[in-house]
Parts: sequence; structure tokens; C-alpha cells
Amino acid sequence: MIKVCGLVGSLRAKSYNKGLMRAAVRIALEEGIEITVFDRIGELPLFNQDLEKNLPDTVIALREAVSSAEGLYIVTPEYNYSVPGILKNAIDWASRPPMPTPLAKKPVAIAGASMGMGGSIRAQMHLRQIFVQTECLAMLKPEILIPHAHERFTTESELTDEKTLEIIRKQMINFKSWIHQLKV
Repeated sequence: MIKVCGLVGSLRAKSYNKGLMRAAVRIALEEGIEITVFDRIGELPLFNQDLEKNLPDTVIALREAVSSAEGLYIVTPEYNYSVPGILKNAIDWASRPPMPTPLAKKPVAIAGASMGMGGSIRAQMHLRQIFVQTECLAMLKPEILIPHAHERFTTESELTDEKTLEIIRKQMINFKSWIHQLKV
């Protein structure tokens, strides 16, 4: 079983992106990947270099979760054409000294949903740009860009669209292969 750390860039209780992560967790398990979602992302303090001298417990927990995982699965909405601040904050904390960054050479797969037509494409592109600096190794395909999320999820944010679920399965199969390739 491959161990993966999951991050969701939304705090909203009935977030479509949280629903997407729940679907991905179920499908991944069927494909031999165990995604453990770091669900304390909202507890992280805003990044402040002064706090690096005495790291908050949530930051230590995040770094340990990322460090112990063989890969990272990120699900992001798109806010103002970019990555939500809460997700960027988590990446900033995970990428910084004093300890070596657990993000370097970490295989990553990305997914996202939005009510608009883009399905979080701009946020995902910004994540890929951020990963240049953090040295994360983002898998290119298949992309999970879910537009018009309100048409594919229930009111309780459960993903019901069969075509989308099948694309997630293909992504998980490719992600497993991607992680294995990068271990060599």
C-alpha cells in the first residue's frame, strides 16, 4: 500500500473539493493507495519566519505528515484565479527550514473543482509554478478539472458523476505508477 498525504485547499464544510477528496480517497484505496488527509490545515498559523525558532505543533504535524508520505495529493478550489491562501500557507510551512523540506522530490497529483467553467485550472497552474521552487514533482496527466461542480455533486458535496469518478480512477492508477517511477 502506497502512503499519500492529502491536502484540501478549502475550509467550507460542504465544499465540493472536500467531496472530491473523499471520492479520491475511496478510489485510491481500491488502487493500492492510502490517502491520509491532513485535516488541520485551518489550524496552521499564517506563515511567519519568526515562528521557525519554535515551530507550532500544527506545523510539526504537517511536516511529519508530508515527510512520512510517499506522495502528496492536493485538491484545490480556485479563488480569484489562483490558489486559496490556506493552501499556499500550508505549502509555505512545509517548504521552509529549519529542517530539510519534506517537499523536495515529492511526487504530487492535483485535482480541483469549481462552479465556473475552468474547473480550477488557473489554481492548478499556479500550484505547478509554486512547485518549481519547492521541487515537488507534479504528475502531468490526467488532469482532474471539474467545472460546474454543482451539477456533479449532491447538496451534501458527494461526487456522483460517473465519468468524473472514472477519470479519478485513471489518475490514481497513473499516480501509483508515477510514485513508483520516481522511487528508482
